[in-house]
Amino acid sequence: MATVTLHGTPCRLAGELPAVGTVAPPFRLTAADLSDVGLDRFADRVKLLNIVPSLDTAVCAASARRFHEALAQWPTVVLLNISADLPFAQARFCDAGGLDRIVTLSTFRSPAFGAEYGVRIEDGPLAGLMARAVLVLSRDNRVVHAQLVPEITQEPDYDAAQRAVETIARA
Repeated sequence: MATVTLHGTPCRLAGELPAVGTVAPPFRLTAADLSDVGLDRFADRVKLLNIVPSLDTAVCAASARRFHEALAQWPTVVLLNISADLPFAQARFCDAGGLDRIVTLSTFRSPAFGAEYGVRIEDGPLAGLMARAVLVLSRDNRVVHAQLVPEITQEPDYDAAQRAVETIARA
């Protein structure tokens, strides 16, 4: 069980973040059209999973925008923005920001996702939401980059994620 902090206060997480070199666990999350979507929908594509507590926070919104912009040069890479936000709110966020290359996925019908990916916050004011994490998955869903951001209010290491995407997208 990992721990992250929120403004310096420790928060325990359920499960463990998938390690580099392992195959990411399958999942079923809810898309903007309320359909159930899994990794199988993006077979044979490189995937960047931007897992965030809520798009209604400045840091989460900033990470979605930044990855959206960075991945513009890689049209074959899919950006999956995963949070507990309702699909309607996720869609409004993307529509308002012109973020047309983000696939938003909600955990609201899939509480097991957080534990399977080691990101569900177990205690503190954000209990039940996801911690901030970034995973880059190869075409066969092997983890090539994994970052659990240690302080929820901090942004992820964009450069490291971008390098992983560039390396695997060229392969």
